Amino acid sequence: MRLSRYFMPILKENPKEAEIVSHRLMLRAGMIRQQSQGIYSWLPLGKRVLDKVNKIVREEQNRAGAVELMMPTLQSAELWQESGRYDAYGKEMLRIKDRQERPMLYGPTNEEMITDIFRSYVKSYKSLPLNLYHIQLKFRDEIRPRFGTMRSREFLMKDAYSFDLNKEDAVHSYNKMFAAYLRTFDRLGLRAIPMRADTGPIGGNHSHEFIILADTGESEVFSHRDFVNFDIPGEDTDFDDVAGMQAIFDKWTSVYAATSEMHDESAFDQIPDADRLSARGIEVGHIFYFGTKYSEPMGAKVQGPDGKEHLVHMGSYGIGPTRLVPAIIEASHDDNGIIWPASVAPFDVVVINMKPGDEACDSLSEDLYAKLNKAGKDVLLDDTDERAGTKFATADLIGVPVQIIVGPRSAANGEVEVKDRKSAARDVMTLEAALNRVAG
Repeated sequence: MRLSRYFMPILKENPKEAEIVSHRLMLRAGMIRQQSQGIYSWLPLGKRVLDKVNKIVREEQNRAGAVELMMPTLQSAELWQESGRYDAYGKEMLRIKDRQERPMLYGPTNEEMITDIFRSYVKSYKSLPLNLYHIQLKFRDEIRPRFGTMRSREFLMKDAYSFDLNKEDAVHSYNKMFAAYLRTFDRLGLRAIPMRADTGPIGGNHSHEFIILADTGESEVFSHRDFVNFDIPGEDTDFDDVAGMQAIFDKWTSVYAATSEMHDESAFDQIPDADRLSARGIEVGHIFYFGTKYSEPMGAKVQGPDGKEHLVHMGSYGIGPTRLVPAIIEASHDDNGIIWPASVAPFDVVVINMKPGDEACDSLSEDLYAKLNKAGKDVLLDDTDERAGTKFATADLIGVPVQIIVGPRSAANGEVEVKDRKSAARDVMTLEAALNRVAG
């Protein structure tokens, strides 16, 4: 992509409405634009990051055995009346009527609809276990949307729903998602700590929020420092291994971790002072087993091996990609801008032509651009006529992991300068060495 032909509206001044770092940097980098309160357009640079986040989320859901579908954003009120939630859900739900005066709603979540899909087609335990997911826009009319896409009214959500014959099998499905979430956040460059969440009237210990530590987090969290060193499940993890999945869950819930709502001061005090971790946190995912809460009122049953009908046991598993993007920024930035993990960076490398019109600079920049593209890299070529300081500031602001700087003096010698965005280390090297470093 040539920057001269790209749409990336950079802001030079800090937006007054931005209260936290991620909101400020996303607006300045031209990633998003607010259209109304709590509702945003994702501009090209932001969309590239969001797509890469979604790709990783999909890969890990698929790896764990979940199956993707797509449900509509508008839902019939009848399903919610059937479950008993239509009147109970608060003003966060946007209720509307179609031209036939039928009550509809803009879905804030999809438990009712997925239960309806399941009960329409699945009749036997032989079709279980089943986990269905989608990545779809949701709407919740937050009373106070804030912090950009961190807490917006319209947002993208990956929500998955598991169906099992009994609680024992449902716990295994829960454990699979637990491990998948650990892998997902790790691939996004985040260290997420699973913290036990309130299970409400269902009880038990199968509800966890995944929290990343950040100074601008919404809530205070308390945990044992051991979480920092726990091993993430590997790419070869066998998600069908019941004992293996339980072992991962047991390991990651073996030491204390709680949000302020679930905090037990006496239990936290038993941890040695050096191992206590108290910080601010951002929730990036939530998994929850809710048994027959929806299958019972909606009649979602399957025939069991005993020939009798059984209510299925369900769980739900959420990740908010439009929330994850600012969360990553909160965890990875400096005074100059964003520092993207390589896995979700909008571009892998930016080639900065310091003097467009100079024969050596143009030739070397074009050669780099063509060869890196051929190697399968996402490349941004800064071929604009901006001043050097502006080019450097833009490259730092948008956070591309590697910058290749092509100046007249070095280009004449067939050399370039390679800068690592995270460490700020700079190295002068030949064109071939630069290609090997970035594409190799």
